[in-house]
Amino acid sequence: MDFDWHTPGLTVGQVAERARIAPSAVRWYADEGLLPCERVAGNQRRFFADVLCRVAMIRAARRVGLTLAEIREALSALPPGQAPTRDDWERLADQLRDVLNHRIGELLTLLDEMAPHAEAPTLAGPTTARR
Repeated sequence: MDFDWHTPGLTVGQVAERARIAPSAVRWYADEGLLPCERVAGNQRRFFADVLCRVAMIRAARRVGLTLAEIREALSALPPGQAPTRDDWERLADQLRDVLNHRIGELLTLLDEMAPHAEAPTLAGPTTARR
């Protein structure tokens, strides 16, 4: 079945099946503002076909530890109802790369701060277990 990028037609179940995620995750992402949708008769959600690209980006961003707020901000630059262009994805990737590089810098600083304490004596006592 072909979809018009400009007409919201995918149901929660269709998005879930195609993206291989639970329907509850689709609803949650929509409630969190990550997946734009429209309501039709019966208050059912209908999604643009581009949400499949968005779900892929959400899953990748979650895998590397980005927060929902960071993901929401990044995705807000993508226009709803149309397939993201190569330039859209490159801008999004650059933005997420900046966030990740900042986080990596913070983690490296934390490791440097912990290094002097690595050789400190422990107060745990003997390491042999009693029988």
